[in-house]
Amino acid sequence: MSASNFNEQTINEFRKNHGKVGGYFEGSPLLLLHTKGKRSGKTHVVPIMYLKDGDRYLVFGSKAGADTHPDWFHNLKTHPDVTVEIGDETVPMHAEEIKGHERDALYRRQATLYPGFAEYERKTKRVIPVIALTRK
Repeated sequence: MSASNFNEQTINEFRKNHGKVGGYFEGSPLLLLHTKGKRSGKTHVVPIMYLKDGDRYLVFGSKAGADTHPDWFHNLKTHPDVTVEIGDETVPMHAEEIKGHERDALYRRQATLYPGFAEYERKTKRVIPVIALTRK
């Protein structure tokens, strides 16, 4: 199954079941991130795991350990005002990259909770971005 089909099926299941999905993401905190294309300006929606941190929702540009950042990360850098679906709620948010020691600590927390993230970090030479989403 292509990534596009996987995402489409996950998005449909998320919306049908009030933010809950089975399969690969079963039991994981999941949101739908709506970004505006860096070049196209077109809206893109991707399902992505998050880590709640106070009032913030943290997302991680792991791309399963690939050597390039995910497209949605580049979109956020150009257009940081986004929309997020969490459960049945649709919320306007602002995205900001977390760097340095705070980024490292937050990524370690995610990798401890979800060991796949530690594996993603081992697979790549790049620093996996951590993005904080806050309500506007």
